[in-house]
Order: sequence, then structure tokens, then C-alpha cells
Amino acid sequence: MPATTRTPALRRGVAAAAALPLLAVALTACGYGSKADDTKDSTSEVAAGGRKLSADTVKIGYFPNLTHATALVGIQEGLIQKELGGTKVATQTFNAGPSEIEALNGGSIDIGFIGPSPAVNGYAKSKGQALRIISGSASGGVKLVVNPDTIKTLDDVKGKKIATPQLGNTQDVAFLNWVSGKGWKVDAQSGKGDVSVVRTDNKVTPDAYKSGSIDGAWVPEPTASKLVAEGGKVLLDETSLWPDRKFVITNIIVSQSFLKEHPDVVEAVLRGTVRTNTWIKANPDQAKASANAALKELSGKELKPEVIDPAWKSIQITDDPLASTLQAQADHAVKAGLLDEPDLGGIYDLTLLNKVLKAEGRPGVSDAGLGAK
Repeated sequence: MPATTRTPALRRGVAAAAALPLLAVALTACGYGSKADDTKDSTSEVAAGGRKLSADTVKIGYFPNLTHATALVGIQEGLIQKELGGTKVATQTFNAGPSEIEALNGGSIDIGFIGPSPAVNGYAKSKGQALRIISGSASGGVKLVVNPDTIKTLDDVKGKKIATPQLGNTQDVAFLNWVSGKGWKVDAQSGKGDVSVVRTDNKVTPDAYKSGSIDGAWVPEPTASKLVAEGGKVLLDETSLWPDRKFVITNIIVSQSFLKEHPDVVEAVLRGTVRTNTWIKANPDQAKASANAALKELSGKELKPEVIDPAWKSIQITDDPLASTLQAQADHAVKAGLLDEPDLGGIYDLTLLNKVLKAEGRPGVSDAGLGAK
């Protein structure tokens, strides 16, 4: 399995974070049916003189993707490492949700940033034994972008070819649910019906759009903004379909065994992610530049301003896992025939997150009745 190693120094953001009060490019999205892909590894330097916690190292997985901005910025700026003291952060990046779940199950990572579909699938397949969701990370950042020459209204989508990232992934489920709401019929497995659903890797979706082989795509950022840069038009922002215009796109998960054995390490990571999110919101331009620098380190390419600027604005960073929307997304997958009815009871353990939020003087967040007993 190809891997690269980097050892980032603590960035200037650490100094900025110290002043805070106590308290996501791989362009695939993750989902029920996505395929495993290559991973990349790195290890950070521990904070000078930091006290080691109950584990020597915590292994964190994430995607080099703007919807994983908390991880990108938190690692890049040393904000997560700062909270861990002498416990090292070892990171591994993934291109697909199932490979990250496999890594978590196999002990290659302890904590991961991941989309709702693979988190649900991983929990259901393990009969509730593999993971817990311990925090939110991001909301939104998904759009239906179309060719304005062939699609001018939402009704014009009927009969057209629309790309989604992968069979059964988070965006695929959302699009199938929207199509069903319009009264149109599509066979979920084949993608054939009143709309042709073309499962296309986000890395090639812009080229497919330019060639005319698709009429549009229901995709996450920054792919949506890449399509707009190619002349596409945003016909629908998925946030408009959700209460309060919020829905989970990235959560933080942990292996249940690691949570049981090293709660102090998990709490320190959550302190780091909460403080990272606070820093991102207080310094949006600096945080955007940091995320882009991280993407360049990880993938060799940074995003152009015409892509990252609108993409960054459409993603909401959040500590709240928006638990009620996870249940709704799972229900949509069941309705589409892509998932057996899962028992999500116990998928959340927000105890440590709410402890961190309370220490920050902030209100706790809800598990929508799906918390571990």
C-alpha cells in the first residue's frame, strides 16, 4: 500500500490557539457502496516538554478533502497535537470510507473523520461493536450543479444524466431520495429510470461534464465549485432540503476499544478539534489558506481561488454531530433499497465532547436518543 511520510512542525496557529479561551484533495466522498483506495501516512512532532497521556500515539484517519477541514487545519496548525502533549499524533489519509472503516476495525487507526454513510454501515455491520460517533465536524457543502444549456429548472432534470460519486454513497443516497420525492422512478442498483444516475469518481466528474457525457452532478465540495468553474450552474444546494439548513457531512468516530482504554487521549483529541473549529471560525481566511496548504502537502496540488473560495463558504464547521440528520440519511438509504434497516441505538457517545464543551462554557449537543447506554 503506497504511503508517504511527513513530519510537520507546529505552525504559527498554535500560538494563536494558545490565546483562545479554555475550552474537507482526494475528491471522492464516502458511502455505503464506495471502494477502498490508496492511503497516505504521516507522524507529527510532539509538543516540546509535553506530558504523555495513557497512549504513546494516537492514530487519526481523515480525507484530504475540504469537508474534513477540522482535520486538515487541526493537523496542519498543530492544534490537535498541542492538546495531546507528549502523546504523538500519527495520521493516515484515505480516499474512501470503507477503507477507513477497515483501518479502524484492524487497529491501523484509532480515531477517524468520516461521512455518515460509512459510519452507519460500519456500525451496523459490526452489530454495534466497532465504533462510536464522538463528535460532529462539518455540515453542508453538497450541491446539484448542471449544464445551464440543457437544464434550466429542477423539472428539467428528468430524462438527463446526473453523476453521483459512488453507488450508495452519501450523495448518491441523497440524490435518489430527492428523485423519489419528485415522483420519478430510478432503479437504485443500475441507476436507470426517469433519471440516469451515473456513478462517477469525483476526480473525473469535471472531465465528464466538459465532454458532455453527463448533464450535471450531485456532488460535494470542492467538486461542485470545479463544475461551476467549468460553466456549470448550481441548481440546488442540499442545505435547502434540511431543517435549519444543516445536515451532517463529516463526523468523528473512534474505535470502542480505544475509547474504553484511553478516554484521556480521546478527550484531548476532542479538545483539539473543538479549539480547531473555534480557530477556523475566528480566522476563516487564514484557516482556508491552512487547509489549502495541507491539501498541497497531501496531494501535490492546491485549489485555485475560483474553486476554494466558494467551496469554503458552503461548508459549515460544527462540533454538533447533528444526530437527527444521521438517522434521516440512514432512513433514505433504507428507502432506496441500499441498506437493511439498521439499529443505530448506541452509535453515539458524546460524553467527552459535552465535557469539553462545558469546560469551554458552551452548551452540550444532543445524540437524538441514539446514545450509548
